[in-house]
Amino acid sequence: MSNKICIAVITNAHGINGCLRVKSFGHDSTALTDYGKLMDASGKKTFDLTITGQSKGQFIVKIDGVNSRNDAEALKSTELFIMRDKLPDINDDEFYYTDLIGMRMETSDNSHYGTLKAVHDFGAGDLLDVNLAAGGSIMLPFTKEVIIHIDMNAGLLIVNPPLEIEMEDARLIKNDALENKIQENEGNSL
Repeated sequence: MSNKICIAVITNAHGINGCLRVKSFGHDSTALTDYGKLMDASGKKTFDLTITGQSKGQFIVKIDGVNSRNDAEALKSTELFIMRDKLPDINDDEFYYTDLIGMRMETSDNSHYGTLKAVHDFGAGDLLDVNLAAGGSIMLPFTKEVIIHIDMNAGLLIVNPPLEIEMEDARLIKNDALENKIQENEGNSL
């Protein structure tokens, strides 16, 4: 587990006076400034945020030393972190999304399904970005119907892929098998 937790990202400049748009990842997005100074991924730069407003589901913030649009644009896509020990304690049945990244995913019959690459929120519910064991990647909804068990100690997610995805996987496997058969036949005819 990382000692740093990404709690927000600077998405863009706002206006001409150095204000920025910040997307918060916490459930209590108003707590963004409760942790004190935030830092970049390297931990070398720190940011003291002052929330000045909200727009389109994001915070408008002012950061000390950022005084122009050019200064603000230079920070676009900067992820904002805090140290894990500043976060509230969680119960045994709770977790931070960052702790799920890299977990092995298996189906209920213990078949290796893939590895969790990322958790995304595009506004319509959380999505899991999965590197499939069979190759490629897929996005799955992060629901109790799809992720039926999380074992933090074992680093394991038990997945029940939606039927549409299972059917698509079967179609792809069937197409791969057919393509391999065609290639074998072409090789035999030479």
